[in-house]
Amino acid sequence: MAGSGIAPVIREGRVEDRQFVLDLGKRTMENSVAHFRYVNDAMLDASYEGLLDFVFRQSHVLLIAEEAEQRVGFILMLDTMPDEVTRMPQGFVAYMAVEPSHRGGGIGSRLLAAAEDEARRRGLPYMGLMVTEDNAAARALYERAGYLTERRLLCKPL
Repeated sequence: MAGSGIAPVIREGRVEDRQFVLDLGKRTMENSVAHFRYVNDAMLDASYEGLLDFVFRQSHVLLIAEEAEQRVGFILMLDTMPDEVTRMPQGFVAYMAVEPSHRGGGIGSRLLAAAEDEARRRGLPYMGLMVTEDNAAARALYERAGYLTERRLLCKPL
């Protein structure tokens, strides 16, 4: 857990932040893969690029965390993606990442809280997200923030 000791600033993302989002996302995407799945780096990169293309083509919120004017994390939230079962409006965290060298210092919590504040401002009554079961640190962050397990995706290696 590195950091400057300065509380991170959360700001609205800009077009010039997209390369940072692409780079950090690609470097952290493996955290989204279960331990029993085979990982092909090229396909993982293509999957993440597809996610960004999907998100950036519609209404979304991009928030950037900075410490000492250096970008150290981001959160991407969709604001028009209803829950797939109830069709209720919600904010949906499409992806969040913090530089590995800056993890454990509260940046993820601050990004999540800022996205929740924005969802409230937009009148969204829920916030949804998906997290890989193996990603214990992320699951702990979400549980501390009050997130509850709503559904489970089950998978069986064949």
